Amino acid sequence: MTDMTDESQSIDTICVQGGWQPKNGEPRTPPIVQSTTFKYTSSEQMSRLFDLSESGYFYTRLSNPTNDVVAKKICELEGGTAAILTSSGQAANFFALFNICSAGDHIVASNAIYGGTYNLINVTMRRMGIDCTFVHPDCTPEELDAAFQPNTKAVFGESIANPSLMVLDFDKFAAAAHQHGVPLIVDNTFPTPVNCRPFKYGVDIVTHSTTKYMDGHGSCVGGAIVDSGNFDWMAHADKFPGLTTPDDSYHGVTYAKEFGNGGAFITKCVAQLMRDFGSIPSPFNAWILGQNLEDLGLRMKRHCENGYQVAKFLDEDPRISWVNHPGLETDTYYELAKKYMPNGTCGVIAFGVPGGRDKVSAFLDHLKLVSIATHVADSRSCILYPAGTTHRQLTEQQLKEAGVGIDLVRLSCGLENADDIIDDLKQAMDAVL
Repeated sequence: MTDMTDESQSIDTICVQGGWQPKNGEPRTPPIVQSTTFKYTSSEQMSRLFDLSESGYFYTRLSNPTNDVVAKKICELEGGTAAILTSSGQAANFFALFNICSAGDHIVASNAIYGGTYNLINVTMRRMGIDCTFVHPDCTPEELDAAFQPNTKAVFGESIANPSLMVLDFDKFAAAAHQHGVPLIVDNTFPTPVNCRPFKYGVDIVTHSTTKYMDGHGSCVGGAIVDSGNFDWMAHADKFPGLTTPDDSYHGVTYAKEFGNGGAFITKCVAQLMRDFGSIPSPFNAWILGQNLEDLGLRMKRHCENGYQVAKFLDEDPRISWVNHPGLETDTYYELAKKYMPNGTCGVIAFGVPGGRDKVSAFLDHLKLVSIATHVADSRSCILYPAGTTHRQLTEQQLKEAGVGIDLVRLSCGLENADDIIDDLKQAMDAVL
């Protein structure tokens, strides 16, 4: 779980081989350890496990061998030092922030993020006494710098925003975060590590909704957090006492001293947050995720090819108001995407359907192959109207700031033949627009 990635291996090889290296006579496929508890014959050894002075398993709410194998694969894919699985992407984002923030603290976040995450930070975490200043991804360095406060503890954004498809400028946000002595946390769900490895560009911690492309089959809700191991917690000890001073709730351990930069963040996540909140995935779900990760490299290539072809079709049809897809040469974020994601972006497209809410709804209702679903990044193409669903709780002004217009439709291109997806869109457009 804490091994560094072998940089000599390609991402496709890590997808298949990462996380599990069976010894002689062990199963080739990682086993499912579907057990809540683990037996020991020595109470002294059990005590050492609880003290974190010895590695092992004692209760699946904290850790499980199957979950750790899959977390290690994701860690290797991202090039990190430690990782943990969570029960959902929302849990991953919450844990990543709450692990270093408490009442009285402050977060700087991009306003172009998934609606559920925006609500988590803007409403739920504010109720917990954690304040936030939202900034536009395209803000100037000066505007970004002005958003920081003395009590700022983290910067958060999405590598490719859901659903606006804006691309985050890692260099700009990492520079600001590090100038103020805080880590940059990035949700890398849409491009996945196959197409984007944020740690290469100064990002400190990465999160994922593994529910999306990583699972890719609409079978398991899940999340992951990966630590780069690059942020020096002790250098900013006064900002992060939870990591740099003894934890009285866990035998007085000082995580940054005991586990170093490479393991402190994730160990605290397990010992405190997973212990207290219990947002762990079942070993069976983790196993399914691990199986599906093996062909992630292949699937992402097809998703990106389909996304580009469909985006090109929509961009050339005058009945569509506008199209956002960072893989399109005409897209505002094309150059930024090429910088950080040279091998491709994702298969998700945002586009505008003119005529108001009723017209948008009628267009979606006429689709036959593409299904209306509160999901994205799946093997099956699906479509959603964010202003009426995932971002429904936002005000008109908040929708505008997040790049989610009333006419925005989010299309996730699956693994079907691109011509079939295009034919379905065309017949619905012919009927409605």
